[in-house]
Amino acid sequence: MQKTFFAFAVGLLCVLAADPALAGRCRNTGSFETWLARFKSDALAQGISPQVLAAAAPDLVFDPAVIRRDQGQAVFQQTFLQFSDRMVGGHRIPNGLQKMKQHAALFARIEQAYGVPAPVLTAFWGLESDFGANFGHYRILRALATLAYDCRRPDFFRQQLLDALRIIERGDQRVEDMVGDWAGEFGGMQFTASDYLKYAVDFDGDGRRDLIGSIPDTLASAANFLVNLGWRRGEPWLQEVRVPANLPWEEADLNIQHPVSQWERWGVSAAYGTLPRGDLPASLILPMGRLGPAFLAYPNFKAFLGWNSAMVYSTTVAYFATRLAGAPAVNHAGAELVHPLSTQQMIELQTLLNRHGFSVGEADGKLGSATREAVKKAQIKVGLPADSYPTAELVERLRQSRFRSD
Repeated sequence: MQKTFFAFAVGLLCVLAADPALAGRCRNTGSFETWLARFKSDALAQGISPQVLAAAAPDLVFDPAVIRRDQGQAVFQQTFLQFSDRMVGGHRIPNGLQKMKQHAALFARIEQAYGVPAPVLTAFWGLESDFGANFGHYRILRALATLAYDCRRPDFFRQQLLDALRIIERGDQRVEDMVGDWAGEFGGMQFTASDYLKYAVDFDGDGRRDLIGSIPDTLASAANFLVNLGWRRGEPWLQEVRVPANLPWEEADLNIQHPVSQWERWGVSAAYGTLPRGDLPASLILPMGRLGPAFLAYPNFKAFLGWNSAMVYSTTVAYFATRLAGAPAVNHAGAELVHPLSTQQMIELQTLLNRHGFSVGEADGKLGSATREAVKKAQIKVGLPADSYPTAELVERLRQSRFRSD
């Protein structure tokens, strides 16, 4: 599922693609009207009725505002604490606790049916739409028609537009009610149209799967989606831990799992409460490196990543869920020792990593999984603690090095 945070990245790419001076990757050539005529013919052939297309017609227009949505905005290198403090701070936790209390009976029914507890659903609900208070203000069909025509990701958004029309066709929503995010997500959990079709459920029994006006449908559909992403009933998802200075840092990797008992033998301990059973597999994640907060991520954490692959978002929503479940605030003690690289420094690091044979792909200034993996390999090569977090020291070591990884 592509969510609001991911939509920011997708939309920025669409903006860059729409302006060849910024992107230099693709250019819209044919007219929108010609494209729309072909799309309508295809929609009719795929079972969309003339009545639905007629109702949708006023919204099937090109909207330059969608393409310009992120123009002029910079992509910032935010640390986990910067992002999580902003997203989880303020009234989000007390409001989330109030929502859990207000809908306690509903949450209990959903957990019985799907095995997903209230704090997890409430965390997603809070970050995606501020508990239903902010769905967005863009006309969904207009946004999807614009992005389906645009050259950046036409196949993806064309499917989303067809599925949005199918939602209307089956009577789940009306054209005028489909208002949400500029990249096409809508409702309390900001579902894409395709995920709406696949995972939405009618939990209030009114014959419609309504993820805009029905809280029971919204929350139960999110639970259904998480189950399909591999959620395991009765298991934890994330837990803050304390780590020793002599930990084998190369083992701290989302793609590496060890039993909890092994982490304990290496000196990892719970920051609060106790660790779960010793045979439960867990990965140690260090979103800000060895000096910042540390978490054990259990198998259920993969469901968070399936919801949104952006690591900072997934870790934040999982952390938010632990707070709603009673965990204290994450430890900020080492934050002042962590100095995140600027975008330009990150680009230089990625360029150096590529030059030395640690492939990261395009040097785009973003700390993604490929860059973290390359950083880890480079740290091992130059003799730094391999915590996968980029630092100015690593940049300097690579500047002075003449080796290649191969």
